[in-house]
Amino acid sequence: MFWTSYLLAVLAIVLAWPVPIFLSRAQWPARSPFTAMLLWQAIALAGGLSMIGAMLVYGLEPVGDNLIAGLRALAGMVLFNAPTTALGFWHLFALSAAALLTAHLVFTLLLTYYKIERQRRRHRELLALLASPSEGAAGTVVISHDSPVAYCLPGGARSVTVLSDGLMAALEPDELRAVLIHENAHLNQRHHLLLWAFAAWRQALPWLPTTRLAQESVNSLIEMLADDVALKTESRGTLIKAIAIVASGSAGAGAFRPAAQASLALDGLEAAAGVTGSDSARTTASRVSRLLSPLPQLSAAVRGAVLAGCIMLLALPTALLIVPGLLG
Repeated sequence: MFWTSYLLAVLAIVLAWPVPIFLSRAQWPARSPFTAMLLWQAIALAGGLSMIGAMLVYGLEPVGDNLIAGLRALAGMVLFNAPTTALGFWHLFALSAAALLTAHLVFTLLLTYYKIERQRRRHRELLALLASPSEGAAGTVVISHDSPVAYCLPGGARSVTVLSDGLMAALEPDELRAVLIHENAHLNQRHHLLLWAFAAWRQALPWLPTTRLAQESVNSLIEMLADDVALKTESRGTLIKAIAIVASGSAGAGAFRPAAQASLALDGLEAAAGVTGSDSARTTASRVSRLLSPLPQLSAAVRGAVLAGCIMLLALPTALLIVPGLLG
């Protein structure tokens, strides 16, 4: 497994640095956001697998010709007191680093989920006090706030779309319908799960600039996906105007404070991973530009090539880890 560990390390470096930077600067994802989303997920999964796999394979090199055989031998050492003399200092160090990194990633994923759920619970409690059901749309509540505010709060059967009365006063009926369709698309397509995963990735590896690029790109792509759903029934002009009106209220919607002095924050982790619909200025500009100057969707051949690349990204580190004697 000598060359396997080095190849996995190179693959991890490539997927952690140049590939995400190149993809974040590319123009084609706006033409096929779903395909680009799949590619981002493949990069994240393959990168993590390669990073951990490189250390595991190197650490287990003296006791097995592939990961499964090496883990079986390691289990014998731990459980049945088999001799450990074959493992040198650097092999033990690599195995410890792999175990720590795996535990760190899993712990951060679970901790991020816990934080999101806690914030959503607090959010629902405040909405129960401060919001009233919308008369015109099921699963929608209205808050008393002058700025245009629209977002959705995931929660399975308890999912709700939240609008401000300032927004409802500013929008025409077709524009309001476009906003509701957009927010419901976030809920129906489970975008909050993607936001959770990429938020956890960034929390786990904040020193890696590409985790920020990946999270920002995914945030932008899910907004484009929701826009595409709204465009199936509403015109581009209607959606553009609705986006502009909602965006105009984003600066003042960081919190709303009724007379009771209660506040409901819509920024930070809560907006990034728990509440979808909060837009950055860059994302808003990308969305509006995409709608003003629409480009044709990527051809089926190109989409197929990208999907094949996603499969290869996941298959390559997997094969290197489990195929006996691959690359020696």
